[in-house]
Amino acid sequence: MTPTLVRQHVSPTGPGPWADPRARARDWSEIQERMLVPLHEAVYERLEVGAGTRLLALGCGSGLALLTAAARGAAVTGAGPSCPERLALARRRLLPRPAGAPARATVRIVDGPLTDLLGEKTPDGVPGPPYDLITAFDPVGCLPGDGEQLSELLSAAVPLAGRGAAVVLAGWGPPERCATSSVLRAVGGPEAARPAARDGLEDVARRAGLRPAGSGRVACPFGYAGLDSAVRGMLSTGLFDAAVEAGDAGQVAKELAEALHAHQRPDGTVWMPNVFRYLIALTP
Repeated sequence: MTPTLVRQHVSPTGPGPWADPRARARDWSEIQERMLVPLHEAVYERLEVGAGTRLLALGCGSGLALLTAAARGAAVTGAGPSCPERLALARRRLLPRPAGAPARATVRIVDGPLTDLLGEKTPDGVPGPPYDLITAFDPVGCLPGDGEQLSELLSAAVPLAGRGAAVVLAGWGPPERCATSSVLRAVGGPEAARPAARDGLEDVARRAGLRPAGSGRVACPFGYAGLDSAVRGMLSTGLFDAAVEAGDAGQVAKELAEALHAHQRPDGTVWMPNVFRYLIALTP
């Protein structure tokens, strides 16, 4: 399984990541995104993603989950809401087809609305086949309204999939199983550390017209080379945006470092065990 401890990264110059969208996207790509690799791999293994899979990834970040699927032979499309800076990194990472990906694996990054994908045709003028897998790996359950937003996005994506296609959505596990919850409470406040609802993902799926069909839990520890790396990685998630906008960004970073100090090991690394839950639902 892909390691999640970030050994090193390039330190940017200039203003902090909260003031520079490109630096923040780079921190996400180089530090934080890989923390969810165990989730990606568990889902792909369970659903036997490979040659013949047509995958639509919503909120594809900087493309790491797409890269993993393409390496398994899947035809992948990254779409949905994501910051332009992350999408630019996804293009650099995935286009042209990434090294090591089978020749049959095609990769696309789409920055327009999902409706742009409706009615697409092949170069021969034949309607393209529907997607048989949709993923939304960005975990919900920590910010107000994130579940409702995901339901709306999934509703827009369902027409692009075939009947009975699998749709995967992810959420944070119970606070007692997520060490990062204490950091969210200490810095982000209660709005960034709401307890995960037992059936929260099922509710999201049903609002989008999907039928829950299975679920699983995956350990996704957050591991960092040191406090600086941990602070930058956590800030890149967007979970502390409200705290930054409401106060002094430097003070938020300081408070975040203090909260992370409790998870620092003798060798200087920062390690926070977490459990994430995923739900597999089916399109009507």
